[in-house]
Amino acid sequence: MCQHQPPCPPADSTARDCARLMAHHPEQGWSLLCNGVLLFEDTGELLPDGSVIAPHRPPGPGRIVAVA
Repeated sequence: MCQHQPPCPPADSTARDCARLMAHHPEQGWSLLCNGVLLFEDTGELLPDGSVIAPHRPPGPGRIVAVA
């Protein structure tokens, strides 16, 4: 699928977010990566096989995080 050199990480790699952008629509909040991953602005992902990766953005400044 990927013709880049070096090749982009595959969708099943933990480094999948490092693939190059193929389409970028910030006004809609998503980008399509070379490996077929849809990356959303909240850092959630939709993988080519339909799997969903929950958002994993670290808490920003001023946000309170409760630890149970």
